[in-house]
Amino acid sequence: MQNQGFSVDLAPESLSGLNAAGFFFTLIAVGLLFVLPRRLVLLPFLMAAFYVPRSQSLELGPITLPLIRILIPAGFVRVMMKGESIIGGFKLLDRLMVFWAVWMMCSGMFHASGVLTTRFGEVCTDLGIYFLCRILIRGLEDIETISRLICILLVPVAAGMLLEKLTGRDTWAQFWGESSAVMMRNGHFRARGPFVHPILAGTVGAVCLPMAFYFWRKHRKTALTGFVAGGAIIYACGSSGPIMTAASIFGALALWRVRSRLRPIRWLTLFLIVALDIVMKDPVYYLIARLDVSSGSTGWYRAFFIHSAIEHLSEWWLVGTDFTRGWLPRYLGGSDTSADITNHYIQMGVWGGLPLMFLFVGILLAAFSAIGKLLVRRRNDPFREQFLIWTLGSVLFGHAVTFLSVSYFDPPIVFLFYFLLGAIGSTYAAIRIDEPVSRCNATPGSDVLPEPQAFHG
Repeated sequence: MQNQGFSVDLAPESLSGLNAAGFFFTLIAVGLLFVLPRRLVLLPFLMAAFYVPRSQSLELGPITLPLIRILIPAGFVRVMMKGESIIGGFKLLDRLMVFWAVWMMCSGMFHASGVLTTRFGEVCTDLGIYFLCRILIRGLEDIETISRLICILLVPVAAGMLLEKLTGRDTWAQFWGESSAVMMRNGHFRARGPFVHPILAGTVGAVCLPMAFYFWRKHRKTALTGFVAGGAIIYACGSSGPIMTAASIFGALALWRVRSRLRPIRWLTLFLIVALDIVMKDPVYYLIARLDVSSGSTGWYRAFFIHSAIEHLSEWWLVGTDFTRGWLPRYLGGSDTSADITNHYIQMGVWGGLPLMFLFVGILLAAFSAIGKLLVRRRNDPFREQFLIWTLGSVLFGHAVTFLSVSYFDPPIVFLFYFLLGAIGSTYAAIRIDEPVSRCNATPGSDVLPEPQAFHG
């Protein structure tokens, strides 16, 4: 599963990637960017991510611009017109994002011709989403607003995917004038809706479920809407991965009651992983092969791919590689030069070697650290605000787990991931971290955080 980048001829026929519906949707979305208030500016991005398939792109010679990549520069024009800027100045997470982007481009010079063009598209998309969210989100209230919108916007997606699951007809593809062929596994349809692949469609539903859970106390109708929509999407996709994503997120949410004991829990988890690796015949990551919630899981392939990547470390450790076909037997599929890369961490390594992989892991660690510091600094805030911060950390944990079994390349899930990073970065930057924090000794389960351990330390 490879990402496509900006893939310049201005002739009328070069616009053939957008049909009439896509063209008018693009005009409406761009127009909304300039008339909506700041807290709602991300609405057109969500609509583009959830409703418009990736194939609806503006094609300008070698450059391919999916709708979300058209909205990003328009969003920055809007930001400049309104005089909006990053709140709190550059933080560690911001700097790591920039370093990651720089090495992504630098390492691309050691790859095949055309790779730099593709990577430029990836970098512009990922950094663009992150920094737009970093600018437009000013606090937890903005995150609540956007999360409520997500719960509502997913309803049509869920309805279409359920219909696709039950009838074998992809109504989303038919609406956009595309092929409506539906994937099958073991005699059951696997719906993908407007997304590229059923697994990524289900992952979108999984990472949105916890926000519905968060709204249960305050906005019960929104919570029910989000639960039904997210659950329907996970069911319709017919994949084990999204179920495990949801399970990992809710497992992290369940730790809220024992948040003061996270340090020993982390050490115990590490000890169990090491112990399992010692007693198991195969490496511990082969546990992925044993997870098959929905029949027909390809967990063995994912575990074997990790094993092969480690065996071929000498081929990609410095700047990545263009040839991964030799990592796997021919019968496992893939193209003539590339294996099917089902691990986002390894995808980073293939693109830019261990430096890019470590920078990406560093981004995740910086985001977790920001969550932990937020929980410490806002320990005297109301329960609702503390739990929202914890929920953001739980969703980030879900992404981190999912990266072990799938590579993100579809705009909806890419947008949700970098939106989450931007939201964490903005919320963290909004607090004055140089203020002294009063110590308190709350008991576990109370509405006040007892210790500065939360997601870091």
